Amino acid sequence: MNAVLTRFATGRVLVPATLFDRLASRIVAEEQLSRDLAERIVEQALAFLAACARNTGAPLGPSELVDIGWHTFILHTRDYADFCDRIAGRFLHHVPTEDGDPAATGEAAHTTLMRAVAAIERAGYAVDPELWPAAGGKCNVDCSQCKNGCSDDPPPAS
Repeated sequence: MNAVLTRFATGRVLVPATLFDRLASRIVAEEQLSRDLAERIVEQALAFLAACARNTGAPLGPSELVDIGWHTFILHTRDYADFCDRIAGRFLHHVPTEDGDPAATGEAAHTTLMRAVAAIERAGYAVDPELWPAAGGKCNVDCSQCKNGCSDDPPPAS
């Protein structure tokens, strides 16, 4: 019997080291988080966006911590637009939900998070379970996705 080991990539490989450093440094400064955690957030945000690039089905949503990375990247508009064009061939829109939208909390949010985690793994990227509470089974029906309840805006299925 042969064992097959699969090695997942990290999101860090998707951008130049200088951009990765700028994103992580901004998170450290603005969110008062450790450098290690900021780097993990950026890695997962990039992996999430790579999964969104392939997504043509139901929207994917980030966890609250991963959303910090997405928001930080969006502020670097040229870099973000270039990344989207290179990775997805289109702009990856950030779509917030309206206040009180049931899709942003409870079981619906849990399902969205689990869909995102599965999509990241299918895209070949490692998932950091501490940044995705739903992946580690820590999420219950009171779970919410990102702090603002956001998702990608996938293109229509082909």
